[in-house]
Formats: sequence, structure tokens, C-alpha cells
Amino acid sequence: MEILKLEELDDLAFKQALTRPAIMQSTKVMQIVKDIIEDIKNNGDVALKKYSKELDKFDGDNIKVSEEQIQKACDNLDPKLKKAIDNAYKNIKHFHKAQKRKKITVKTAKGIICEQHSHAIEAVGLYVPGGSAPLVSTALMLAVPAKIARCEQIILCSPPPINDAILYAASKAGIKDIYNLGGAQAIAAMAYGTQTVPKVLKIFGPGNQYVTMAKRLVSDDNLGAAIDMPAGPSEVLVIADKHAKASYIASDLLSQAEHGNDSQVILLSDSLSLIEQVNEQLNSQLAALPRKEIATVALSHSRAILCKDLALCCKISNEYAPEHLILHVTNAKKLLPNLKNAGSIFVGAYTPESLGDYASGTNHTLPTYGYAKTASALGLDDFKRRYTVQYASKAGLKALSKTVETLADAESLFAHKNAVSIRTKD
Repeated sequence: MEILKLEELDDLAFKQALTRPAIMQSTKVMQIVKDIIEDIKNNGDVALKKYSKELDKFDGDNIKVSEEQIQKACDNLDPKLKKAIDNAYKNIKHFHKAQKRKKITVKTAKGIICEQHSHAIEAVGLYVPGGSAPLVSTALMLAVPAKIARCEQIILCSPPPINDAILYAASKAGIKDIYNLGGAQAIAAMAYGTQTVPKVLKIFGPGNQYVTMAKRLVSDDNLGAAIDMPAGPSEVLVIADKHAKASYIASDLLSQAEHGNDSQVILLSDSLSLIEQVNEQLNSQLAALPRKEIATVALSHSRAILCKDLALCCKISNEYAPEHLILHVTNAKKLLPNLKNAGSIFVGAYTPESLGDYASGTNHTLPTYGYAKTASALGLDDFKRRYTVQYASKAGLKALSKTVETLADAESLFAHKNAVSIRTKD
């Protein structure tokens, strides 16, 4: 991993050091995805089955997974893996149940009562990637809050053949409608509906460049579906001092680097000696990784930056706004007030990012690519929508009428004014 000294970087070099790898959203990818979406919108199941066979290599008769297939997968799963999924499920459910909101009722003025209510989004679609790394944990991270929110209809799509562990995790969370569907065709089917796949109102979950592009396109269409958040390659930023353990830091950096060629990892430290030790550990640990080729590419556009102090490290982290932020410093909690922009923060040497990815209870669906400045980690609220309710008595309307009439006058919206005036004169 390249080592840079902040004091030697001009503004342009500093900007380049924190530049993320380009997301592949070429014109070619966009056109391919547009064609798939349009075909499925117009031809439904006929087009869906065509793409399922061509792209997913699915030769089965039924896109929907049967109850028998789900049960068989649950029965065949290694008990050790079942236990791990059960434990992760328990913690994720515990944390997300605590996010339930109460109805808010406020008397804002005499005779005026305002309330905030919420209800679950009626129909949601969950996308769980398969491919080289079947994301069992993602099935839990999406399904658990969807069930707690009490969405009426929840469907899950994953590329075939769906891993038994994904089927077990989805079943454990109470998801019954599961489909052998991957890629852009899965997103299109959920966004617009077909004869087999019901239309949903919002789509959740990560995916490759085709899935990401499909989510973007359907969310731009008022006939399509909303999406959870903007997506980009996975990333981690580590802040470390001279007392940190280099082997721990290297393992955290590699845990993100192995996600994909376009992943990025950043190390900020006030100790050159530590940075050099981390680089040595990266080389030794990398050699033992099955996905070392992927991690090696990710490390090629990753950086270690030497800063004069931890305060500057915090400032740079806020500017970068990482998906994951790990604090390998003495008394790590003391840095928290200075850190604002991160998807999720992992405090101390014994809190690796892997905990949050799998089993601590927090959600691992996080804003990437700098969106942590404005977007939040996935939570229960993402599966619900808020709305307001208000009540006014005669006395309340009368007391507030002059304020409303004056403001409506100022905006030249006379029908607004009249809606109040006609009542106060009655």
C-alpha cells in the first residue's frame, strides 16, 4: 500500500490521494440495463424467463422457490452454520426492535394539535447477491427490519442456485416469497412486476454494476420503485496511533479489500513506524488469502497517509466520509465527538468491522462513496414512512386565522386565504 506524507502533498495531490476508484457506469452498461428493463416492462414473464436462462443460467421451471425447496435447504444446512445464523439473527433483531418510534402528539397552540404517525411501506423487495460471495448476512440485514416494520408484502430475489444458507436465513426471518432471480432482471421484475413477481414500492440491497445501474434507473422512473440508498464499492478508513497493533489493522484493511477490485482502504496515522509495520503485515497476511488477487487490486488504489496528529486524521476522515471507520487509538471514545461523517464507526482494537458485517446487531447496509455525509445506515425507518395528522377546533382556527391569512396574502395565494376566511366568517 502506498505511503504518503500529508505535509508533502499539495492540494491536488491530496485530492487525488482520497479519490475513490471510478464506478463502472459506462454508456454500454446503461444501455444493456435499459434494454432489460424495457423488455421486462413490456413482456413480463416471457422476457424474465429469457434473461433468467441466458444470464442466470437457470433451467428450472419455477422462478419462485417452493416451500419444499426452502425446507430442504433448512434441513440440509450444517448445524454449526445454523447456530451462527441464529445468533446473528437474535442480535440484529434486538437492535432493530429498539428503533421503533412512538407516535408524537404536540399541542402547538391553543386548539391546535399536531401529530406524527408512521406506517410500514406496504410492499418491499430485497436483493441478496450470490456470485463469488453469497451474502448470507445481507439476507438477515434486509429481512429482519422489514419484518419488524411489518411490511405487508416482502419478496426476496437472489441469483440461482440460491445458497442454502441464504434460504435458511430468509426463512428464519420469516420471508416466504423467494425468487431465483439475479442481476438487472431481478430489479426490473420487482420494480414493475410480472405475472410471477409482484411489484414492490421500494427495493433494498447491494449488487454489481448492473444491479446498481438498474436500481438507479428504476428509482428515476415514477412508475418504478424507490431504492434504499446510493451504492458504490465497499470501503474502510482506519485511524491509528503508535500504540495500535499492526496485525489487527492489516486484517481490518484486508477484510474490505477482498470485497472487490474496486474496493478501497485508507489508513491515517500520526506514526510512520506503525504505517510501515502495517505494510509488512499486509504482505504476509495477503499471501494466505484465497481472494488475494482481488485484494491486491484493491490495495493498488489504496493509501496510507501520515498526519501530524489525530485531530487532522479526524478532519480528513470527515472529508472522505467512509462507509466503515475503525478507531485503533488509545482511549478511542474520545475521538467520537470529532467524527461526523461515517456509515458505521468501530471503536477500539477489539471491534473489527467484521462484527458489524455479521453479528453485533447493527446493519451492514451502509452509504458508500462519500454519501455518508448525507445518507444514513439502513435502519427500521427505511422500511416505514412518516406522515402528519392535525386537528383544529373552532377556537384554534380563529386564533391562528390572521397569521395564515397574512402569509397567504404575502404569497398572493388568495384561495389559500379564502379557505380560512370563509370559515371564520361562517
